[in-house]
Amino acid sequence: MIVCLDSGNTRIKWGVHDGASWLAQGAVAHAEIEQLTTLASTWPRPERVMLANVAGPAAGGRIRQQLAAWQPVFHDVQSSARAGGVTNLYRHPERLGVDRWCALIGARALQAGPTVVVMAGTATTIDTLDVAGNFVGGDIVPGIGLMLRSLAQGTAGLPFADGHYAPQPRCTDDAIVSGVLEAQAGAIERVVARLDGASCLLSGGYAEQIAAVLHIPHRLVANLPLDGLRRLAGEMPLA
Repeated sequence: MIVCLDSGNTRIKWGVHDGASWLAQGAVAHAEIEQLTTLASTWPRPERVMLANVAGPAAGGRIRQQLAAWQPVFHDVQSSARAGGVTNLYRHPERLGVDRWCALIGARALQAGPTVVVMAGTATTIDTLDVAGNFVGGDIVPGIGLMLRSLAQGTAGLPFADGHYAPQPRCTDDAIVSGVLEAQAGAIERVVARLDGASCLLSGGYAEQIAAVLHIPHRLVANLPLDGLRRLAGEMPLA
C-alpha cells in the first residue's frame, strides 16, 4: 500500500493506493491539518508515503507530525531532470514546482501524445508535454480566487464578486466572474493552439469552473499529482 500526499498552498490532497487502484482519496485544509491523523488511525502503515510539498518546510513538518507513526517510510519528492516517462527541459529542472512535476508524470501515465496539463488551484499552471514526453515549458497565471481578490482589493468600486458566467454579462458581479473565467480559458486555449494535435487535461479545485467555458476538447482528472506520485512510487525499490 502507498499513501500519496500533495501539499498545495491551500489544501493537502491525499490518496491511498493498493498497487492496482485508489482505495480512497480526500483533502484537508492546512488550517485543519490535524484531520490527517485519521489516516494513520484508519489505515495500516504503508510501504511508502510519497509527499509533494509546495507549501514550505513548516507545512511539511506539520504533515510529518500528524503522521508521526509513518515517519520511517516518508519520502519527500523533488523535481528532477527525468522520471516517470517525462524529461524535464526546465532551465533548472530542480526549480520546477514539484506539484507541476507530479501532474506532468501523472498525465504521461494516463495518455501518450502531446498534452497540455492544467492545474487550476491557487495559481493556474498550463504546462506542455510533447509527443516524446518532454516537458517543454509552461505558463503560470493567478488562479480564479486570486483574480477575484485582486479586483476586490485593488479597486475602490468593485466587490468580491459572487456572480455567474454569462457570454454577455449585464451586472458587475457577472462581469467580473465572466472576465476571470474568460481569461483562464483564453490562456489555456492559446497554449493548446500552439501544439499540433494536443489534448488537454484539467485538474485542481477550479478545474470544473474553467472546463465549463472552454471551447476545446478536454478531460477532467481528479487529483492528477497523486497519479504522478503513485507512478514515482512504483519506480522506487521498497525498503
